[in-house]
Amino acid sequence: MSAPQQSDKSAAFTGLILGGIALFVILFAIVRMTNAHYSSEEAAKPGAEATK
Repeated sequence: MSAPQQSDKSAAFTGLILGGIALFVILFAIVRMTNAHYSSEEAAKPGAEATK
């Protein structure tokens, strides 16, 4: 039989956590850019404040 293999759980959890953080940052940036785009369109409408 072969020798027991060492576990890479630490590396796996580190990758999982860093991957989750990276996805959150990317999605947060997309939402901020989208909101900025549509807020400038909303501000350009002449009656935007009167309809709220």
